[in-house]
Order: sequence, then structure tokens, then C-alpha cells
Amino acid sequence: MRKWHRWLSVLFGVFLLWIAVTGVLSHVAALWPADAPRAQPPAGFVCPDTMVCRPKPTDTGIKSLTGWFHHLHSGEEFGPVGTAIAFLSGLAMVFFSFSGLWLYVAMWSNRKNRGVGPKWFWK
Repeated sequence: MRKWHRWLSVLFGVFLLWIAVTGVLSHVAALWPADAPRAQPPAGFVCPDTMVCRPKPTDTGIKSLTGWFHHLHSGEEFGPVGTAIAFLSGLAMVFFSFSGLWLYVAMWSNRKNRGVGPKWFWK
């Protein structure tokens, strides 16, 4: 299991770093405070009684890049190959979670069996 864990981490490490960075940038852009005032309706516009009318926000600066960051994050910007790599990277993260837990439990039980003491963390 350790060999698979290490080889797949070398292969998918770059892609997982890309997904992490673009995901953080996507959230930063979405949460960035809006400085621009909201658009006003045209003069003479009357909102119908059956509707709730709100002006559409105008995104400027980094907020306007939210959609682009999301497309980079999901791999859509690179077509079907990018989407496939993003999907495989997601599967790799699931594998790394389970195999890492498996390796930790195996090391913990080996320490316990050798009589070193079952500590949760060791040097």
C-alpha cells in the first residue's frame, strides 16, 4: 500500500496543488468585498406588483474572475482532458485519504505489538 501511496502522490501532486490553489483563489474572489455601487434601474422603471425587483450587481476587479477561477479549478478551461484529470485527481484524493489512514493504523499497531507503547504521535 505504501508503494502505491507514494507513486500516486508523485503523479497527482502537481494536479492536486493546482486544484487547491485555484479553489482557494475562487473562494477569495467570491468573498472579496464589493467596492462598486450597485446598478440603478433605468429612469421610469416600475417594478410589477407580482415581482421582487433588485438591481443586478456589477462585479468588478477580482470578483469578476470568480467564474474563470472556477473553470480552472474544475478543469473545464482545458476541455475534456482537463475535466478528466480533475476527476482522476479527486479519486486520487479519496485514495490518499484511505491509504494514509491505513498506513497510519498499520504503523500504530506495529508499535503496539513491539511493546513500544501505543502513542498517537511519535517522532
